[in-house]
Amino acid sequence: MGKHTEELSLSAAQDAEYGFVDPFTLRMTIPKGRIQEKVMALLSQIGLTFLADGRSYRPVCSDPTLTTKMLKAQNIPGLIALGRHDCGFSGHDWIVEQQADVVELLDLKFDPVRIVAAMPEELLSEGDFRMTNYGRPLIVASEYRNLAQMFITRHKLNAIFVQTFGATEALPPEDADIIIDNTSSGTTLKHNRLAIIDEVMHSTTRFVCNRAALEDKRKAKMLEEMTMLMRSALAAKERVMLEMNVSRADFDKLVANLPCMKAPTVSELFNGDGYAIKIAVPTKDVRELIPRLVSMGARDILEYKVDKIVSGAGK
Repeated sequence: MGKHTEELSLSAAQDAEYGFVDPFTLRMTIPKGRIQEKVMALLSQIGLTFLADGRSYRPVCSDPTLTTKMLKAQNIPGLIALGRHDCGFSGHDWIVEQQADVVELLDLKFDPVRIVAAMPEELLSEGDFRMTNYGRPLIVASEYRNLAQMFITRHKLNAIFVQTFGATEALPPEDADIIIDNTSSGTTLKHNRLAIIDEVMHSTTRFVCNRAALEDKRKAKMLEEMTMLMRSALAAKERVMLEMNVSRADFDKLVANLPCMKAPTVSELFNGDGYAIKIAVPTKDVRELIPRLVSMGARDILEYKVDKIVSGAGK
């Protein structure tokens, strides 16, 4: 093997090691942490599986045209905006916090949280935090620098911002007067005797992409198809399929009272003694719906889950 060939082989090996990929490959980031499992399950539902040893940040995807890298959710919006990755998943809070110039393709509605301002109950008991004269600048602590500064400006507070790196709720009262933090139920804040004084924003997990990726026809097509499949998989989680038989005598009454997305699927039974009907209904309605269907003449009712519901044009 010549020296030039050896250099090319070494270069290829380094490219693989450091994650450099073909420019025609779609580069996707997956968040590590609490939303990782839900995102991976959704991707599996649309036919994308991954092989990883638990220590690798680059799981191998079953689709050779897609490369993935695991990153902390906080790092994803900014890196996608810079074009280091084509697409990925992140909380809306970090997108807004970083003022990342990315395109939102889909709200997955995973991990819903509120970004709130909270302060110790004993300080709040003195009155409206915006009107109380504390005789000194308030200490506002948060992982969210920009959201905290927006909060301070909006309420015209005499305040100093302190950057935190996790466990923000532990700072008051000794180290902070107000914190800006995310909460799903508010339980942790209550346990730390903190009262919510303002709601800054709501946040859920979003699928976003780099603007330049949409200008590449091949990548744009991949993103459109992936978004459509994820949307259909999410829609399917909210519905189940009901299949039932009904006699000719009860058919008109039953069909007239069926809840379904558009119109039920109807086929005549083999012996001509009635019809088979199939409908997709909201999962939350099934408990009350099945007894009602029975009372209208439905029999042999089957309930089963669906993997995807594609309503057309990816909308």
